[in-house]
Amino acid sequence: MTIDVHEARPSEYAEAGSVTAAAYREFVRPNDPSWEDYLARIADIGSRADRATILVATKDGRLLGSATLELDGRIDESDPPLLREEAHLRMLGVDPSARRLGVARTLMEACLSRATESGKTFMTLNTTKRMQAAQRMYESLGFVRGEDRVFPDGFVLLTYSMRIAPREEPSPATR
Repeated sequence: MTIDVHEARPSEYAEAGSVTAAAYREFVRPNDPSWEDYLARIADIGSRADRATILVATKDGRLLGSATLELDGRIDESDPPLLREEAHLRMLGVDPSARRLGVARTLMEACLSRATESGKTFMTLNTTKRMQAAQRMYESLGFVRGEDRVFPDGFVLLTYSMRIAPREEPSPATR
């Protein structure tokens, strides 16, 4: 299966947002308005496309998933500042009907490649305890758990990071 990954076009924002929100819907706890608010934020790709790189995965014209990559700054001002050498992955989601086909891994590889091209030397991401398949994938790619981020209401984000090879500059002899 050949999966195409490219930067999202404005005409794809609504579909990509819908697919990504659908991927997260299984983690919503009943009567939890904060998760419902989060799903609405995930679906609103247009609101973050000018501040982050949005990559989408497609096959035969069907949008299968998306990922948001912070390269130059944060989407949420309440998050700790992005370090100059850091790329941060957010909101990776795959259509539930397209899971276990390599879509998430393909998106991750594209994000790592884009980060490397941007001169970043490490990537960070957060996930939750409930997202166990995502944790396994991140760890299989070489991500290492860091210190959890605990919010005042007790919500816990698991923190992962991974060193990535810096982009190689051509030597003066090969330019």
